[in-house]
Amino acid sequence: MDDLTQELGNARWRKSTLSGDDGSDCVEIAGLSGGRQAVRDSKDRNGPALILTPGQWTTFVNSIKNGDFD
Repeated sequence: MDDLTQELGNARWRKSTLSGDDGSDCVEIAGLSGGRQAVRDSKDRNGPALILTPGQWTTFVNSIKNGDFD
């Protein structure tokens, strides 16, 4: 098992407050070493996670706030 896989397995995941109440738009995030953030679909917890550097995370959050994904 590589370090990232182990870190993801031990990560403290939390559901986004922006996720839909009906569970259809569920996103979870977890802080990782080096300021990285992991993002995953809470309906597929064993599925892939998107790993973002601190700069990518800032761009991602700003894009959400700007409505770029609406």
